[in-house]
Amino acid sequence: QLIQSPVTTPLGLIMLKTTSEELACPREDLSVDRKEELRKLLLDQVQTVLGLLTGILESIWDKHSVTAATPPPSPTSGESGDLLSSLLQSPSAAKLLNQPIPILDTESEYICSLALECLAHLFSWIPLSASITPSLLTTIFHFARFGCDTRVRKMSSVNGSSQNSVSGQERGRLGILAMSCINELMSKNCVPMEFEEYLLRMFQQTFYLLQKITKENNAHTVKSRLEELDESYIEKFTDFLRLFVSVHLRRIESYSQFPVVEFLALLFKYTFHQPTHEGYFSCLDIWTLFLDYLTSKIKSRLADKEAVLNRYEDALVLLLTEVLNRIQFRYNQAQLEELDDETLDDDQQTEWQRYLRQSLEVVAKVMELLPTHAFSTLFPVLQDNLEVYLGLQQFVVTSGTGHRLNITAENDCRRLHCSLRDLSSLLQAVGRLAEYFIGDVFAARFNDALTVVERLVKVTLYGSQIKLYNIETAVPSVLKPDLIDVHAQSLAALQAYAHWLAQFYSEVHRQNPEQFISLVSTALEAITPLISSKVQEKLLLSACHLLVSLATTVRPVFLISIPAVQKVFNRITDTSAQRLPDKAQVLVCRALSNVLLLPWPNLPESEQQWAVRSTNHASLISALTREYRQLKSNAILPQRKVQLEDTKVIIHQTLSVLEDIVESISGESTKSRQICYQSLQESVQVSLALFPAFIHQSDVTDEMLSFFLTLFQGLRVQMGVPFTEQIIQTFLNMFTREQLAESILHEGSTGCRVVEKFLKILQVVVQEPGQVFKPFLPSVISLCMEQVYPIIAERSSPDVKAELFELLFRVLHHNWRYFFKSSVLASVQRGVAEEQMENEAQFSAIMQAFGQSFLQPDIHLFKQNLFYLETLNTKQKLYHKKIFRTTMLFQFVNVLLQVLVHKSHDLLQEEIGIATYNMASVDFDGFYSAFLPEFLASCDGVDSNQKNVLGRNFKMDRDLPSFTQNVHRLVNDLRYYRLCNDSLPPGTVKL
Repeated sequence: QLIQSPVTTPLGLIMLKTTSEELACPREDLSVDRKEELRKLLLDQVQTVLGLLTGILESIWDKHSVTAATPPPSPTSGESGDLLSSLLQSPSAAKLLNQPIPILDTESEYICSLALECLAHLFSWIPLSASITPSLLTTIFHFARFGCDTRVRKMSSVNGSSQNSVSGQERGRLGILAMSCINELMSKNCVPMEFEEYLLRMFQQTFYLLQKITKENNAHTVKSRLEELDESYIEKFTDFLRLFVSVHLRRIESYSQFPVVEFLALLFKYTFHQPTHEGYFSCLDIWTLFLDYLTSKIKSRLADKEAVLNRYEDALVLLLTEVLNRIQFRYNQAQLEELDDETLDDDQQTEWQRYLRQSLEVVAKVMELLPTHAFSTLFPVLQDNLEVYLGLQQFVVTSGTGHRLNITAENDCRRLHCSLRDLSSLLQAVGRLAEYFIGDVFAARFNDALTVVERLVKVTLYGSQIKLYNIETAVPSVLKPDLIDVHAQSLAALQAYAHWLAQFYSEVHRQNPEQFISLVSTALEAITPLISSKVQEKLLLSACHLLVSLATTVRPVFLISIPAVQKVFNRITDTSAQRLPDKAQVLVCRALSNVLLLPWPNLPESEQQWAVRSTNHASLISALTREYRQLKSNAILPQRKVQLEDTKVIIHQTLSVLEDIVESISGESTKSRQICYQSLQESVQVSLALFPAFIHQSDVTDEMLSFFLTLFQGLRVQMGVPFTEQIIQTFLNMFTREQLAESILHEGSTGCRVVEKFLKILQVVVQEPGQVFKPFLPSVISLCMEQVYPIIAERSSPDVKAELFELLFRVLHHNWRYFFKSSVLASVQRGVAEEQMENEAQFSAIMQAFGQSFLQPDIHLFKQNLFYLETLNTKQKLYHKKIFRTTMLFQFVNVLLQVLVHKSHDLLQEEIGIATYNMASVDFDGFYSAFLPEFLASCDGVDSNQKNVLGRNFKMDRDLPSFTQNVHRLVNDLRYYRLCNDSLPPGTVKL
């Protein structure tokens, strides 16, 4: 009523919006019955309300519409061109959308904005139905035009003198609000049949807007038009396009009258004229969604694959070319210079890296759909920049101090800088495409791939031979990093083709492997000079990674006999040579170890030459651990400060290398693991002997336990039972209660990490099948329950807890018979066997610890432990066991219900509901007859009458959906009653 009288319209609209916000998604001060009733009442009113809002918006639009006064449009602005009328299929609709936008006074603008805000909120919860009428949609679109009309701004500045015309910015806001309404409707995924034509109409009207936004005329380029529009309007519009492509494209594409290809052309214009980087990223996301849609469509419809591709081929090739141009300084220097390449974001990449990565993802997706086109577009561009790079040799002159690049003119240096940056990006692009040359298409695309790999091998060797990374240049701060980057990227791109090389090797190893051998040997010649502590780390690491890939993925038989590789062996085992930086040292050692340990592909066991390789591996490890093994003799003596630091460095360097070697072969054949353990045996025994000496240095213990954890995960079979027992016994003896307390309480995060790793090792042990490690169970459980648990139970910090509970879960899950012995035979003889229970006290203590953990605020621990209990129930029927049923079941249910009532772990509502059902369903009778009345009786803050109502409303359902609904109703209403009772004034008489 307020809305219908003109004076109070704004007030009425504000109240309507408040009603929608408050009552459609009410808070907890209502009981469930009332919530359901309100929703029904609101839905009954929806049609009236929408009618009213439509009326308001239409009348304001018509009142201010300036049809009579405008001269007929001049022939140049014939916007209602062919595409449009074909879109809307009715000249009248096209004409309607071409009326100039009315000029509103301030009050009308305010009323319209309120009405649109109302609609946006209503759309967020009402179902799509006939009450959303075509006239309402058309009206909303009229207002959406406010955002994309640049003339509006100019007109208001011309009429600046008249007070009541609204400024351009205010009117832009109407456009934004209208787009919000449209996006609310768009984001609904399930669309009733009768609503589909409305959708079609919505899209047609939006594309009218898109066309308007991207229309080029003499005065404006598209980009300058987009820059004039409000940023948030563009954001809303991009959201709309994203929803269209992700949710509705598959629906709409089947309408023959919908011009998808024209839509893509408009989207293309819109994407490549975005005024901001963020806007461009968002549009690239839309293209990625479209390419994913196309890829999955083609995979599901192999029959007319060609037809689908032909329809979109031109659009995709255009997109590819444009995205490639956008990452090149040659075409897009001004924009690319603005990107920041220094600061890292949350994903550890700079703005420039993110820009490049997103662009390359689009390139890769097009490559997947149109491999030949994509390759023939990309390779020539790469080739051009390679020519420049390979041509640098003629400008290298030898000066007194070394080599110098004789290019000094400022303009030439700038052009070289741009070309090198582009080459680096294009090398990344070529590497990203490596996966599209292997597998089934290996033979078909062999020649393209061979061309690429030959170029890459040539480029890497060239870089290493003329040592471009050490060259003096006219602008060292710019060109030197450029040259290093190109060299590193060429190695990385070659590394990406390791799988292709491996496939090439398996195809040709029998007949004529000459070509393959020369590729690999040349690559190694490019790598070896770079493995030196004098080379910049970026380049050194790229070379190491490539070496690892050749040794691990390709594994050619002849690797060990290549002089370049033997050179690396000698360098690494020579103690006088300067050690490489840690990361590089670890990688090179991994590569050398893998050369000796990994079985050669394509060869039978008899030709693997294990004996020779085993001897070589032993001497490699022996050389790498020489200093470390000497520590054993003097570890027992007290050490001076300086000595201690040196010792720590040796331990750190040796263990990081050994740990990495074990990790890299942990998934390999038994033979490789045997050889590895034989070579390591002495170092492992040294580590165990050193462990007690360093128990108070948590940084050293941390590294030692990491090493042992890796050993247990990868080589426990090879270590054998007696030695494994010795290790575990040593650890159990060392980690006394005092030591644990010192680690957890006083040494901060390193101390906690040490204990966590120790628990992880025990997790591996208790999971081992068979009887071997069963004797350790009692001491493992007592360590957990009597030593670790008391220290951490009372602490609020989550350290160590997650690992401890995982260990307890593994103890139960993998050693169920340690607690429940019942044999199948016994149960058959006696019908229902009275199950035998052993180690009852330990079982109860573990369960109690789980129960305690549900009373603590840490939501991750809560979720993990609830999952463990549920798993034990599915796998081993935990809740059905007598001890659980009789002594613990309802304590757990009680704790879970209390958690729901306190709303402390609201994110887990659903999981808690299901667990409660699984527990209660073991004994429904007990739940309804004893537990529920008791639970209600013990609830404070509600009177007996309210308790009765709560009990009555909890129906005795036994199926999961109804039961969880009842639980949530009980919790909601209990909170509601407490709220009501708390807010009564003191001394109120309750009836």
